[in-house]
Amino acid sequence: MRKRLLVVAALIAIALFLSGCTQIDEPITSESEGFWNSFFVYPLSFLITYIAEDLFTHAYGLAIIIVTLLLRTLILPLNIKQLKSSQAMQMIQPELQSLREKYSSKDQQTQQKLQQETMALFQKYGVNPLAGCLPILVQMPILIAFYHAIVRTEAVSQYPFLWFELGSPDIIMAAITFATTFIQQKIMMSGTPASSNPQMQVMLYLMPVMIGAFALFFPSALALYWVVGNLFMIAQTLLVRRPMMKQFEQNNNNGGSKK
Repeated sequence: MRKRLLVVAALIAIALFLSGCTQIDEPITSESEGFWNSFFVYPLSFLITYIAEDLFTHAYGLAIIIVTLLLRTLILPLNIKQLKSSQAMQMIQPELQSLREKYSSKDQQTQQKLQQETMALFQKYGVNPLAGCLPILVQMPILIAFYHAIVRTEAVSQYPFLWFELGSPDIIMAAITFATTFIQQKIMMSGTPASSNPQMQVMLYLMPVMIGAFALFFPSALALYWVVGNLFMIAQTLLVRRPMMKQFEQNNNNGGSKK
């Protein structure tokens, strides 16, 4: 639990650092200075503008959808690795809980035995508890840069898409953002008993509320980005989870047959 808290704290610190690398209300242009602007934010802003203006007619909403799908596809291998690690950890939570109850004594010998049994369990199912951290760290700058590109590209806020203005909040888009975030979290946690991981149960409701609240006050262009990203992640989770469940059940059956 302590390691998880440290990882979360590190991710929040990185996010705050990257967000503070430049003024969020400063428009992004080819003249913007700094490594963050030149190599992260402006290329994405240029891509959004190119698609919206050169390939279509002021279709900034469609451009955001296309770039979101391109970025999600680009980081798909990292997302799959992170998802597999997360799913594997969730699936072995009942067995981890049994080990903690079995070796509940706090003396050194018992705790060493607990560590040995835990590592044996990880090895049995091919689980690396730290495997999901690196993908998050790698993809976070890309996603934050895209957030900057949307907010700081002035033309984005000047055009509508479907029923809403990209530069203004929209309550319907906020509701859709909340719903898709909740569905994504729910699918990722499906099959995991609530008692085995209370922290994940808290995140099931906390994350959608946070993202939905942001979408309620931020420009709808960001809500559109979140919704498209959520739908992509839902499809990805469904496609990756099924073969993982079959492999987990096969490993479990093989382990049971050896006993």
